Amino acid sequence: MRLFPAFAALLLTALPVLADPVLRHRQVAPNVHALIGPTVQRDPENLGNNANFGLIVTPEGAVLIDAGATLKGAEMIHDMVRAITEQPVVYVINTGGQDHRWLGNEYWQAQGATVIASGDAVADQRARGSMQMTALSQLVGAASSGTMPAFADITFEDRHSLTLGDTEIRIIHPGPAHTPGDSFVWLPDSRTVFTGDIVYVDRVLGVMEFSNSAAWLAAFDAVAALDPVHVVPGHGPVTDLATATRDTRDYLSNLRDRMRAHIEAGGDIIGSVDVDQSAFADLDNFDQLAGRNAQEVYSQMEWE
Repeated sequence: MRLFPAFAALLLTALPVLADPVLRHRQVAPNVHALIGPTVQRDPENLGNNANFGLIVTPEGAVLIDAGATLKGAEMIHDMVRAITEQPVVYVINTGGQDHRWLGNEYWQAQGATVIASGDAVADQRARGSMQMTALSQLVGAASSGTMPAFADITFEDRHSLTLGDTEIRIIHPGPAHTPGDSFVWLPDSRTVFTGDIVYVDRVLGVMEFSNSAAWLAAFDAVAALDPVHVVPGHGPVTDLATATRDTRDYLSNLRDRMRAHIEAGGDIIGSVDVDQSAFADLDNFDQLAGRNAQEVYSQMEWE
Protein backbone atom coordinates (compact mmCIF):
# COMPACT_ATOMS: atom_id res chain seq x y z
CA MET A 1 0.00 0.00 0.00
CA ARG A 2 1.33 3.43 -0.93
CA LEU A 3 1.94 6.21 1.55
CA PHE A 4 1.10 9.74 0.46
CA PRO A 5 2.99 12.76 1.81
CA ALA A 6 -0.18 14.81 1.57
CA PHE A 7 -1.53 12.81 4.47
CA ALA A 8 0.79 14.62 6.81
CA ALA A 9 -0.78 17.92 5.89
CA LEU A 10 -4.23 16.61 6.74
CA LEU A 11 -3.45 14.34 9.42
CA LEU A 12 -6.55 13.64 10.69
CA THR A 13 -6.16 13.00 14.34
CA ALA A 14 -5.59 9.30 14.76
CA LEU A 15 -7.58 8.52 17.87
CA PRO A 16 -7.51 5.11 19.48
CA VAL A 17 -10.06 2.58 18.40
CA LEU A 18 -13.08 3.38 20.51
CA ALA A 19 -15.27 0.36 19.90
CA ASP A 20 -15.11 -2.61 17.57
CA PRO A 21 -11.66 -2.77 15.92
CA VAL A 22 -13.29 -3.42 12.53
CA LEU A 23 -13.90 0.34 12.27
CA ARG A 24 -11.18 2.93 12.84
CA HIS A 25 -11.99 6.42 14.05
CA ARG A 26 -10.43 9.51 12.50
CA GLN A 27 -11.39 13.04 13.47
CA VAL A 28 -11.42 15.01 10.24
CA ALA A 29 -12.37 18.47 11.54
CA PRO A 30 -14.01 19.82 14.71
CA ASN A 31 -17.14 17.73 15.29
CA VAL A 32 -16.61 15.84 12.02
CA HIS A 33 -15.59 12.20 12.19
CA ALA A 34 -14.84 9.35 9.79
CA LEU A 35 -15.35 5.70 10.68
CA ILE A 36 -13.02 3.82 8.37
CA GLY A 37 -13.98 0.27 7.47
CA PRO A 38 -11.79 -2.48 6.02
CA THR A 39 -11.32 -2.91 2.26
CA VAL A 40 -11.72 -6.69 2.39
CA GLN A 41 -14.86 -8.56 1.34
CA ARG A 42 -17.93 -8.60 3.59
CA ASP A 43 -17.51 -11.29 6.25
CA PRO A 44 -18.86 -12.36 9.65
CA GLU A 45 -16.30 -10.19 11.44
CA ASN A 46 -17.08 -6.90 9.69
CA LEU A 47 -20.84 -7.66 9.51
CA GLY A 48 -20.90 -6.26 5.98
CA ASN A 49 -19.39 -2.92 7.05
CA ASN A 50 -16.50 -3.03 4.57
CA ALA A 51 -16.90 0.67 3.80
CA ASN A 52 -16.52 4.10 5.38
CA PHE A 53 -19.12 5.95 7.42
CA GLY A 54 -19.34 9.51 8.70
CA LEU A 55 -20.52 11.29 11.84
CA ILE A 56 -21.32 14.98 12.25
CA VAL A 57 -21.91 16.11 15.83
CA THR A 58 -23.94 19.22 16.68
CA PRO A 59 -25.61 20.56 19.85
CA GLU A 60 -28.96 19.51 18.36
CA GLY A 61 -27.99 15.92 17.64
CA ALA A 62 -25.72 13.89 15.40
CA VAL A 63 -25.94 13.03 11.71
CA LEU A 64 -24.71 9.64 10.54
CA ILE A 65 -23.56 9.15 6.98
CA ASP A 66 -24.56 5.65 5.87
CA ALA A 67 -26.45 3.15 7.96
CA GLY A 68 -24.39 -0.06 7.90
CA ALA A 69 -25.02 -3.28 6.01
CA THR A 70 -26.91 -5.29 8.62
CA LEU A 71 -28.79 -4.88 11.88
CA LYS A 72 -25.71 -6.00 13.79
CA GLY A 73 -23.54 -3.79 11.56
CA ALA A 74 -25.67 -0.79 12.53
CA GLU A 75 -25.27 -1.73 16.19
CA MET A 76 -21.50 -1.85 15.67
CA ILE A 77 -21.57 1.67 14.26
CA HIS A 78 -23.80 2.85 17.12
CA ASP A 79 -21.31 1.56 19.68
CA MET A 80 -18.66 3.70 18.05
CA VAL A 81 -20.95 6.73 17.87
CA ARG A 82 -21.67 6.44 21.60
CA ALA A 83 -17.94 6.42 22.30
CA ILE A 84 -17.55 9.69 20.37
CA THR A 85 -20.60 11.63 21.52
CA GLU A 86 -23.57 11.55 23.86
CA GLN A 87 -25.72 13.22 21.20
CA PRO A 88 -28.39 10.99 19.67
CA VAL A 89 -28.34 10.27 15.95
CA VAL A 90 -31.25 12.30 14.59
CA TYR A 91 -30.56 11.94 10.85
CA VAL A 92 -29.05 9.15 8.77
CA ILE A 93 -28.02 9.87 5.18
CA ASN A 94 -27.85 7.02 2.65
CA THR A 95 -25.25 7.95 0.02
CA GLY A 96 -26.28 5.21 -2.39
CA GLY A 97 -27.73 1.79 -3.05
CA GLN A 98 -25.01 -0.57 -1.86
CA ASP A 99 -25.96 -2.70 1.14
CA HIS A 100 -23.61 -1.00 3.61
CA ARG A 101 -25.15 2.36 2.76
CA TRP A 102 -28.72 1.50 3.73
CA LEU A 103 -29.61 -1.95 5.07
CA GLY A 104 -29.10 -0.71 8.64
CA ASN A 105 -31.90 1.86 8.17
CA GLU A 106 -34.49 -0.03 10.20
CA TYR A 107 -32.19 -0.05 13.23
CA TRP A 108 -31.70 3.71 13.09
CA GLN A 109 -35.37 4.43 12.50
CA ALA A 110 -36.13 2.39 15.61
CA GLN A 111 -33.77 4.73 17.50
CA GLY A 112 -35.85 7.70 16.28
CA ALA A 113 -33.63 8.85 13.41
CA THR A 114 -34.94 10.23 10.13
CA VAL A 115 -33.38 8.67 7.03
CA ILE A 116 -32.59 10.77 3.94
CA ALA A 117 -31.67 9.47 0.47
CA SER A 118 -32.00 10.42 -3.17
CA GLY A 119 -35.04 9.05 -4.94
CA ASP A 120 -32.74 7.25 -7.36
CA ALA A 121 -30.99 5.55 -4.44
CA VAL A 122 -34.28 4.33 -3.01
CA ALA A 123 -35.33 2.98 -6.42
CA ASP A 124 -32.02 1.12 -6.64
CA GLN A 125 -32.39 -0.20 -3.09
CA ARG A 126 -35.86 -1.52 -3.88
CA ALA A 127 -34.62 -3.14 -7.08
CA ARG A 128 -31.58 -4.85 -5.58
CA GLY A 129 -32.49 -5.24 -1.91
CA SER A 130 -33.58 -8.88 -2.08
CA MET A 131 -30.43 -9.85 -3.98
CA GLN A 132 -28.28 -7.97 -1.47
CA MET A 133 -29.96 -9.73 1.44
CA THR A 134 -29.28 -13.12 -0.18
CA ALA A 135 -25.63 -12.23 -0.79
CA LEU A 136 -25.19 -11.00 2.78
CA SER A 137 -26.61 -14.21 4.19
CA GLN A 138 -23.91 -16.10 2.29
CA LEU A 139 -21.06 -13.70 3.07
CA VAL A 140 -21.70 -12.86 6.73
CA GLY A 141 -23.82 -15.87 7.63
CA ALA A 142 -25.85 -15.75 10.83
CA ALA A 143 -24.61 -12.21 11.46
CA SER A 144 -27.15 -11.00 8.88
CA SER A 145 -30.09 -12.29 10.93
CA GLY A 146 -32.65 -9.68 11.96
CA THR A 147 -31.81 -7.37 9.06
CA MET A 148 -34.88 -6.02 7.28
CA PRO A 149 -34.93 -3.59 4.35
CA ALA A 150 -36.31 -0.16 5.24
CA PHE A 151 -36.32 2.94 3.09
CA ALA A 152 -35.75 6.66 3.51
CA ASP A 153 -38.26 8.91 5.24
CA ILE A 154 -37.16 11.89 3.12
CA THR A 155 -36.21 11.62 -0.55
CA PHE A 156 -34.94 14.26 -2.94
CA GLU A 157 -34.22 14.58 -6.64
CA ASP A 158 -30.78 16.19 -6.92
CA ARG A 159 -30.01 18.04 -3.68
CA HIS A 160 -31.17 18.44 -0.11
CA SER A 161 -29.88 20.74 2.62
CA LEU A 162 -30.33 20.87 6.35
CA THR A 163 -28.92 22.95 9.15
CA LEU A 164 -28.51 21.35 12.55
CA GLY A 165 -27.20 23.58 15.30
CA ASP A 166 -24.88 25.90 13.39
CA THR A 167 -23.76 23.18 10.94
CA GLU A 168 -24.85 23.38 7.31
CA ILE A 169 -25.05 20.01 5.55
CA ARG A 170 -25.58 19.72 1.81
CA ILE A 171 -26.47 16.40 0.18
CA ILE A 172 -25.93 16.34 -3.58
CA HIS A 173 -26.89 13.62 -6.04
CA PRO A 174 -24.93 14.55 -9.17
CA GLY A 175 -26.13 11.55 -11.17
CA PRO A 176 -25.25 7.86 -11.39
CA ALA A 177 -21.74 6.64 -10.60
CA HIS A 178 -20.95 3.36 -8.86
CA THR A 179 -24.70 3.02 -8.24
CA PRO A 180 -27.62 4.88 -9.84
CA GLY A 181 -28.40 6.95 -6.74
CA ASP A 182 -24.95 7.94 -5.46
CA SER A 183 -24.77 11.17 -3.45
CA PHE A 184 -22.05 13.05 -1.63
CA VAL A 185 -22.28 15.10 1.56
CA TRP A 186 -20.63 18.53 1.64
CA LEU A 187 -19.80 20.46 4.80
CA PRO A 188 -18.86 23.96 3.59
CA ASP A 189 -17.63 25.21 6.97
CA SER A 190 -14.83 22.63 7.19
CA ARG A 191 -14.59 22.03 3.43
CA THR A 192 -15.10 18.34 4.06
CA VAL A 193 -16.79 15.98 1.63
CA PHE A 194 -18.07 12.49 2.32
CA THR A 195 -18.16 11.02 -1.16
CA GLY A 196 -19.87 7.69 -0.71
CA ASP A 197 -18.99 5.35 -3.55
CA ILE A 198 -18.10 8.15 -5.95
CA VAL A 199 -14.50 7.96 -4.65
CA TYR A 200 -12.29 4.95 -3.87
CA VAL A 201 -8.78 5.45 -2.48
CA ASP A 202 -5.92 2.93 -2.21
CA ARG A 203 -8.06 0.27 -3.87
CA VAL A 204 -9.47 -0.27 -7.33
CA LEU A 205 -13.04 0.91 -7.75
CA GLY A 206 -15.66 -1.55 -8.97
CA VAL A 207 -17.49 -0.98 -12.25
CA MET A 208 -20.61 -3.13 -11.98
CA GLU A 209 -23.54 -3.84 -14.27
CA PHE A 210 -25.53 -1.18 -12.40
CA SER A 211 -22.68 1.39 -12.60
CA ASN A 212 -22.37 4.16 -15.20
CA SER A 213 -18.71 4.73 -16.00
CA ALA A 214 -19.29 7.84 -18.14
CA ALA A 215 -21.54 9.58 -15.61
CA TRP A 216 -19.17 8.55 -12.82
CA LEU A 217 -16.55 10.92 -14.23
CA ALA A 218 -19.08 13.76 -14.15
CA ALA A 219 -20.05 12.87 -10.58
CA PHE A 220 -16.40 12.98 -9.54
CA ASP A 221 -16.02 16.36 -11.22
CA ALA A 222 -18.95 17.68 -9.18
CA VAL A 223 -17.06 16.71 -6.03
CA ALA A 224 -13.80 18.19 -7.30
CA ALA A 225 -15.50 21.49 -8.21
CA LEU A 226 -15.98 22.15 -4.49
CA ASP A 227 -12.20 22.07 -3.97
CA PRO A 228 -12.49 20.14 -0.70
CA VAL A 229 -9.69 20.13 1.86
CA HIS A 230 -10.75 16.82 3.42
CA VAL A 231 -12.04 13.93 1.30
CA VAL A 232 -13.64 10.98 3.06
CA PRO A 233 -14.00 8.34 0.33
CA GLY A 234 -16.49 5.53 0.30
CA HIS A 235 -13.59 3.09 0.62
CA GLY A 236 -10.03 3.70 1.77
CA PRO A 237 -8.29 6.24 4.01
CA VAL A 238 -9.30 9.86 4.43
CA THR A 239 -7.30 11.85 1.92
CA ASP A 240 -6.98 14.95 -0.27
CA LEU A 241 -8.40 15.78 -3.68
CA ALA A 242 -5.18 15.03 -5.57
CA THR A 243 -5.04 11.47 -4.26
CA ALA A 244 -8.76 10.95 -4.81
CA THR A 245 -8.32 12.14 -8.39
CA ARG A 246 -5.46 9.75 -9.05
CA ASP A 247 -7.09 6.67 -7.55
CA THR A 248 -10.61 7.24 -8.90
CA ARG A 249 -10.89 9.69 -11.78
CA ASP A 250 -7.55 8.93 -13.40
CA TYR A 251 -8.14 5.19 -13.13
CA LEU A 252 -11.57 5.40 -14.70
CA SER A 253 -10.52 7.89 -17.37
CA ASN A 254 -7.55 5.72 -18.35
CA LEU A 255 -9.72 2.65 -18.60
CA ARG A 256 -12.34 4.39 -20.74
CA ASP A 257 -9.74 6.02 -23.03
CA ARG A 258 -7.95 2.75 -23.64
CA MET A 259 -11.21 0.88 -24.08
CA ARG A 260 -12.36 3.41 -26.67
CA ALA A 261 -9.15 2.80 -28.63
CA HIS A 262 -9.64 -0.96 -28.25
CA ILE A 263 -13.19 -0.77 -29.64
CA GLU A 264 -12.21 1.55 -32.48
CA ALA A 265 -9.50 -0.93 -33.46
CA GLY A 266 -12.11 -3.69 -33.73
CA GLY A 267 -11.32 -5.32 -30.39
CA ASP A 268 -13.86 -7.59 -28.74
CA ILE A 269 -14.94 -8.16 -25.15
CA ILE A 270 -12.56 -11.11 -24.74
CA GLY A 271 -9.59 -8.91 -25.59
CA SER A 272 -10.87 -6.06 -23.45
CA VAL A 273 -9.22 -7.56 -20.37
CA ASP A 274 -5.83 -6.89 -21.94
CA VAL A 275 -6.16 -3.10 -22.19
CA ASP A 276 -3.32 -1.50 -20.24
CA GLN A 277 -4.25 -0.66 -16.64
CA SER A 278 -0.76 -1.31 -15.31
CA ALA A 279 -0.28 2.27 -14.07
CA PHE A 280 -2.74 1.41 -11.30
CA ALA A 281 -1.48 -2.07 -10.42
CA ASP A 282 -0.36 -0.82 -6.99
CA LEU A 283 -3.98 -0.35 -5.89
CA ASP A 284 -5.50 -3.01 -3.64
CA ASN A 285 -7.77 -5.56 -5.34
CA PHE A 286 -6.26 -4.76 -8.75
CA ASP A 287 -5.80 -8.40 -9.74
CA GLN A 288 -9.35 -9.30 -8.69
CA LEU A 289 -11.16 -6.35 -10.27
CA ALA A 290 -9.22 -4.95 -13.23
CA GLY A 291 -10.35 -7.57 -15.74
CA ARG A 292 -13.98 -7.47 -14.67
CA ASN A 293 -13.94 -3.66 -14.79
CA ALA A 294 -12.55 -3.80 -18.32
CA GLN A 295 -15.30 -6.10 -19.56
CA GLU A 296 -18.03 -4.03 -17.93
CA VAL A 297 -16.67 -0.77 -19.38
CA TYR A 298 -16.44 -2.46 -22.80
CA SER A 299 -20.10 -3.46 -22.55
CA GLN A 300 -21.15 0.05 -21.58
CA MET A 301 -19.08 1.81 -24.24
CA GLU A 302 -20.40 -0.45 -27.01
CA TRP A 303 -23.74 1.32 -26.63
CA GLU A 304 -22.63 4.90 -25.97
